[in-house]
Amino acid sequence: MNKLYIGNVSAEASEEDLESIFKQWKIPHSGPFLVKTGYAFVDCPDEKAAMRAIDVLSGKVELHGKVLEVEHSVPKRQRSCKLQIRNIPPHMQWEVSANRRLTPSRVAMEKLNGSMMENYALKVSYIPDETAAPEGPPSGGRRGFNARGPPRAGSPGLGARPKVQSDIPLRVLVPTQFVGAIIGKEGATIRNITKQTHSKIDIHRKENAGAAEKPITIHSTPDGCSNACRTIMDIMQKEAVDTKFTEEIPLKILAHNNFVGRLIGKEGRNLKKIEQDTGTKITISPLQDLTLYNPERTITIKGSIEACSRAEEEVMKKIRESYESDMAAMNGQPESETVHLFIPALAVGAIIGKQGQHIKQLSHFAGASIKIAPAEGMDAKQRMVIIVGPPEAQFKAQCRIFGKLKEENFFGPKEEVKLEAHIKVPSFAAGRVIGKGGKTVNELQNLTCAEVVVPRDQTPDENDQVIVKISGHFFACQLAQRKIQEILAQVRRQQHQQQQQPKTPSGSQPPTPRRK
Repeated sequence: MNKLYIGNVSAEASEEDLESIFKQWKIPHSGPFLVKTGYAFVDCPDEKAAMRAIDVLSGKVELHGKVLEVEHSVPKRQRSCKLQIRNIPPHMQWEVSANRRLTPSRVAMEKLNGSMMENYALKVSYIPDETAAPEGPPSGGRRGFNARGPPRAGSPGLGARPKVQSDIPLRVLVPTQFVGAIIGKEGATIRNITKQTHSKIDIHRKENAGAAEKPITIHSTPDGCSNACRTIMDIMQKEAVDTKFTEEIPLKILAHNNFVGRLIGKEGRNLKKIEQDTGTKITISPLQDLTLYNPERTITIKGSIEACSRAEEEVMKKIRESYESDMAAMNGQPESETVHLFIPALAVGAIIGKQGQHIKQLSHFAGASIKIAPAEGMDAKQRMVIIVGPPEAQFKAQCRIFGKLKEENFFGPKEEVKLEAHIKVPSFAAGRVIGKGGKTVNELQNLTCAEVVVPRDQTPDENDQVIVKISGHFFACQLAQRKIQEILAQVRRQQHQQQQQPKTPSGSQPPTPRRK
């Protein structure tokens, strides 16, 4: 079994990136890299090459900010309950067979893989079950009945790792005259799109009888939605040429009004950036078009098919981020936070460790992404550590960094380790952090013993965010960060409640109930 699964692959990674890594480490491969969203597959010429790739690359090599995970690709049908655990401390050797009823092997693999044992990051993979049925259609159905045929693409029996489907479908409007071409003869074209992009596509032909446009809903992963949308645009363009339809065919996306404000951004910054980055012209239907039964607005994108496709990815990325933010605020789930922690430039080596081992172990321990930003100049006295993760991960990571600086004597024996941390907040929420006449920020400082500063006259970044600076010892910094995040969560809840309230057109009064 010489096929490898490469996990934790960045969305930016390409086949060429993976090929260069294998070439750099002199690992042979016998076929092209099959790159998917978040993972990839490749064949090795023999078991020796496959094991070398796992030992050399897994958990040790970083690509576009993500540490790769390499293991044997084992189809689900051939996975046994038996796990192989590697990279264990030298004085310990064992083999674990998980009991399905007590500790399912899948759960054991998720819990153990990457966990630390005596400074060793464990690597867990399935041991193939040689007695399991090979891939392909089963020989018989249930209770003696014949099989109904091969499993559908994307079904568990095919052994491919499932992609996470987005909770937000992509909804587009298409001219009614192109609906027939998109469906194809006896539905052949739409079936082909569904199969190729692993999507579920609903064409709402019966909605708005006689309307010039019909909505299409695409359910899939973000990539699957984008690929299906691109294919539909190609079909419409070809049909337009065949029928000598000369008018421009823009891409029209439907989005709930709750998300549109954040898509546009303050003073239209987000939308302008998407237009500039993709070379498109984007307009959004007015609020007056909304009704109680139609809370969606139409986002019209004009440009080449390639440009419209790129714009669709960026627009839907913003909309999905808004949805996830709202869901986290409603459910009280901890959101991922980004903190920029500034350490002495001379301490960078101690934080990274030999061959990057310390920072990798720290990242595994905390459950956070930890990166050192490049120095801003030759004489820079400080370096920025970028920590991304939920509150618990932030606490663990920052605590270890503060402790490491003390251990390595970057601060005197009687000197307390004090560092500066930066967090970004939406510009409209900065006033809530400061409070009227600086009341809130003064209370924060008195409560936490940290210095909290919101610099005046900041220009918000492309995400309409400004910086809050926090300085102090570890517990002071942590308490200040938590209090500021509580303020932001309150602002998000209030914003969400306002968005849920029905809007009445300007100048009009809500209807008054009649008296009987």
